[in-house]
Amino acid sequence: MILEETLDHLAGDWRILQLRHGHRFSADDTLTAWTAARARPDAAAVLDLGSGIGSVGLLTLWRLGSGARLVGVEVQAVSVALARRTAERNGLADRVEFLHGDLREARLERRFDLITGSPPYIPPSRGVQSPHPQRAACRIELHGDVFDYCAAAARHLAADGRFCFCHAASDPRPEKAITAAGLTLLRRQDVLFRADQPPLISLFTCGWDGGFEDAPMFAVRDADGRWTEAYLEMRREMGTVVWNKA
Repeated sequence: MILEETLDHLAGDWRILQLRHGHRFSADDTLTAWTAARARPDAAAVLDLGSGIGSVGLLTLWRLGSGARLVGVEVQAVSVALARRTAERNGLADRVEFLHGDLREARLERRFDLITGSPPYIPPSRGVQSPHPQRAACRIELHGDVFDYCAAAARHLAADGRFCFCHAASDPRPEKAITAAGLTLLRRQDVLFRADQPPLISLFTCGWDGGFEDAPMFAVRDADGRWTEAYLEMRREMGTVVWNKA
């Protein structure tokens, strides 16, 4: 079977390879990277857990600038191959390494200033699984859940590091997973994809210690369906191109 690829805009002059009918990066990825880059703008070493096609890690790297380095860990070979080719196309081979492996088994011999993740958040028993294996693993918890992501982050997080990830807003597990891993929740921001609807995802920032900040809700669109200025500003900050239309 031939897997058709597309080459799409990621950030600035960077492009990303994606399967046309496979997993494709989304607003969740951009928001996670934006949260991470703001949490540790001085980060030199970034680890992206469950890195997929590389979107979260690469978006974070773009925002941090030329001094940062990225390591990604991804279990699906097809996604690792795409991410490696994306790094090469963008001239990032000396700054980026994508490892083929299971984040639950990862034991890297270093600590990272900044760790990112976008865990799937649908248990296998509750969701309809896509027939496309790459897409299925990005939505369904086939290779680990938020507890596994938090445990992996704790194994690799520097003393003053930050772990940033997104998850379903209505799911109570992230806070429990953070505590179980021995980490501290420092910030949570709920995301409204439309201002008159409940939040769908939340953005979490964790560390080893510190005080908690309950951030204001972030709206992607207003009640009339138009992009909000906050969303447009976030996209400008992350080097993406948007048009303010419904």
